Amino acid sequence: MHLTAKSFLGLAVFAAAGISQTKIVTNQPNPLEISQRGLAGRRAPSFALPDMAMKQYDILDYRGRWLMVEYIKTDSEPAIKLVKALESLKARLGAKLAVLAVVVPPDNTATVGRFAAATKTTTPILFDSGQTAMWYFKATPQKPSFDSPHVFAISPQGLIAHDWNSVQIEDKAFAVELEALVGGAPDKK
Repeated sequence: MHLTAKSFLGLAVFAAAGISQTKIVTNQPNPLEISQRGLAGRRAPSFALPDMAMKQYDILDYRGRWLMVEYIKTDSEPAIKLVKALESLKARLGAKLAVLAVVVPPDNTATVGRFAAATKTTTPILFDSGQTAMWYFKATPQKPSFDSPHVFAISPQGLIAHDWNSVQIEDKAFAVELEALVGGAPDKK
């Protein structure tokens, strides 16, 4: 699926960056292209994004604990599996882990509402016009695409400690790696 910058409210940002077309690639056949961009090992770009009820979620409110930021497309089967897996992990790890899901157009309140009802997720699903995704995925005119689903592990210090692309998320090792990264045993709260 191809998304043009005109699809986004952040049109001026894309235009200023020289990006005229952005693509979301579901289950990208070559996962190395995106992982070689060096998405981890840097400060997580800050954001405050709304959910369906227009409640704002600010990434800075999660400092001091692990935060998973998952970019999803609500009409993809891998996104359904990912949301359920992260819900399960969040239940096991307790207060050590928070999860935020982010969607970009063409997802909207109707598609997100159906997705949330079908998955029974308690994870907030936030709406990004594309600007936040652009910074997380280091989008450029030469590399205007990103894969979905994609997970960024944000450390308690606010750094992107690790990221997993759509192919890596499908691997059974994903949950084991994520749980080891966050610290294993759940809090006793």
